[in-house]
Amino acid sequence: MPEGTELVGPVVTLRRVDAAADAAALFAALDDDRVWEHLAGRPADPAGLEATLRDRADRLGWHQWLVTGTRDGEVLGTSSYLEVSAPDARLEVGATGYCPGVWASDVNPAAKLLLLGHAFEVLGAGRVQLKTDVRNTRSQQAIARLGATSEGVLSRYQRRADGTVRDTAMFSVTAEQWPGVRDGLHARLGAAR
Repeated sequence: MPEGTELVGPVVTLRRVDAAADAAALFAALDDDRVWEHLAGRPADPAGLEATLRDRADRLGWHQWLVTGTRDGEVLGTSSYLEVSAPDARLEVGATGYCPGVWASDVNPAAKLLLLGHAFEVLGAGRVQLKTDVRNTRSQQAIARLGATSEGVLSRYQRRADGTVRDTAMFSVTAEQWPGVRDGLHARLGAAR
């Protein structure tokens, strides 16, 4: 992603995370045990989050986005492109966390509309996948409401922060499905106004 890339919508604005500049505000937004229940490695303080953000920034194929309110600039959370594979025209949208105050609001669908739109319409993706811990039913419901297709469960997919092994619920949106998903998200966001 080129430096300075911003995705701007009426509800949220997304820009690349700057670990040093954004860690304190992002830590404050995400400083709730419920946010980290299904995310690995809750940092103890802003410095710990900054280290995590720097580590992610160094990983090949991981692009982190800071999600802010378009009107007020308030830091609401983060989401990422991960496992980006340009030769395969695919990527994953994940590592998403929002402050609980915006859960079940139009923030997530608005952010995903921008992320999916950029993936399909600018980056030329043929497939975007979204996955979550099979125990995270709130996230599965949110992904399904976006219009993503459930592809089933990947058994024993990865380790959780507590060392147990998780099964992963997999969803996707393909380039062929994107116009319908996009229209559904626009209608959903329009109805929320």
